[in-house]
Amino acid sequence: MASERAVRARLQRAGQEHLLRFCAELEPGPRAALLAELAPLEPEALREHCLRAAAACARPPGPPPDLAARLRPLPPERLGSAVRSDPETRRLWEEEGLRQIALNKVAVLLLAGGQGTRLGVAYPKGMYQVGLPSGKTLYQLQAERIRRVEQLAGRRHRTRCTVPWYIMTSEFTLGPTAEFFKERGFFHLDPGNVVMFEQRMLPAVTFDGRAILERKDKVAMAPDGNGGLYCALADHGILEDMERRGVEFVHVYCVDNILVRLADPVFIGFCVLQGADCGAKLPAHLSWLQVVEKACPEEPVGVVCLVDGTPQVVEYSEISPETASLRAPGGGLLYSAGNICNHFFTRSFLQAVTREFEPLLQPHVAVKKVPYVDEEGNLVKPLAPNGIKMEKFVFDVFPFAENFVAFEVLREEEFSPLKKLTRPTGTTPPRPGGPCSPSTSAGPCRRGPASWTLTGPRSRSWPGLWVSRRRDDREKDCGELGVWWPACWATRTGPAPIGGPGVRPEQMLTSGSLSPPSGGEPPAVCEISPLVSYSGEGLEVHLRGREFQSPLILDEHRVGASQP
Repeated sequence: MASERAVRARLQRAGQEHLLRFCAELEPGPRAALLAELAPLEPEALREHCLRAAAACARPPGPPPDLAARLRPLPPERLGSAVRSDPETRRLWEEEGLRQIALNKVAVLLLAGGQGTRLGVAYPKGMYQVGLPSGKTLYQLQAERIRRVEQLAGRRHRTRCTVPWYIMTSEFTLGPTAEFFKERGFFHLDPGNVVMFEQRMLPAVTFDGRAILERKDKVAMAPDGNGGLYCALADHGILEDMERRGVEFVHVYCVDNILVRLADPVFIGFCVLQGADCGAKLPAHLSWLQVVEKACPEEPVGVVCLVDGTPQVVEYSEISPETASLRAPGGGLLYSAGNICNHFFTRSFLQAVTREFEPLLQPHVAVKKVPYVDEEGNLVKPLAPNGIKMEKFVFDVFPFAENFVAFEVLREEEFSPLKKLTRPTGTTPPRPGGPCSPSTSAGPCRRGPASWTLTGPRSRSWPGLWVSRRRDDREKDCGELGVWWPACWATRTGPAPIGGPGVRPEQMLTSGSLSPPSGGEPPAVCEISPLVSYSGEGLEVHLRGREFQSPLILDEHRVGASQP
């Protein structure tokens, strides 16, 4: 253990000796803990961190004055689409993705450093029960999607395959997450294929560049953002582990999106066939990251676009209202490609980032209310922001990609983040991708979201069943089929049988009012386990011609019991 004298000398070089001002009055245990926390901090790096934080905070807020002239939307050649592509193209993408999974070349990497504070809990977000009838947590839903996609690839190619699950945690979430997985038997995954590792922590800093003590014996530390991934990969030898396993492609995502499709074969296959080294999903406009179309100009999501001809994510706070509101010739938003933190990387690209590009990433400023001890040692909980937390973002590496692409997906099928405890009033019925509360985020899974039963294969999506007004051009006789209904066998008067002789999926609704009830949830609830269906496949076998009472939980046990 480093001595107090050695630590003090290092802090003096960093200009941060005040962190030891209560050291003399501490008991041996707390004193040793404080010295152990301070000892690894390199003086030059700490000094630079504090100076950079103060300088960044002093810059005027708002977008750079010349940013609007440097922005361009992503060109069509950088975009793919799960929405606009023909069935054969989507089938080829899916086949390639399943092939790569069957060859054990695909891993998933979860960014799970955040706690559930805004959800009103003190434990990691992934442990949160999202309001489904089954009581499943985010971690369990994601584990089951991994198991299901392994099954699909294995059956298609008659082999056993593995999708390793890498989970980046923080100082706050590693212990609880590891214990949670252990208590639940790793959700029937092989523990050897679940690799947890910890991201770095950085001191919070005052506006004048002084690191903050949150207690007499504890520095106020915060995770270095989801862009801390790249240092963490190097710190813990994660890329070497991937190489030993033969992993070539990595799907990176955030913990709080209840609809995330882990190792999505369509997305993986699209990126691989495009030769992309970096990609992202977008909500209905993007590059080889997954993107969704922004709901409105003011929606607080970053925009994937070109800056000086280079792909980047520009934060919503950095774009002026005038620029955000610009319209394309077709009438939609010009900058509509919203970033949903759903990315594809090749392992070789991640290796290049950790070796060459990570030091070039510029940290972002987050001004926060940081509890601290005053000069008399009293704990103060500030009422206004008083500190700076510096963080990097996972998408900061996009400009370094040689072949960056974006992949457009439907918001209601793939993006419903869980962010805060309550929802505003006036969201009846709740819609996925709307206010990010547990009730709205769980809604798509709870109502059951497989609109494919109504609109044909193009919209096969996440497990479940619902009714929408969307019509497929290939299904001219679908007609108007209702609005935000929970399950296609539900009517105002009660459950109705699914299917029957000669009945097509889009004709399964019986007579009765199709408008949602006034206020509250629709009259029927359906939850379909990811272990039964990853993206809508196989549901007709289990549901056609049968009658169920709401709420329905269609899991692997119920399916198994119903089979002859």
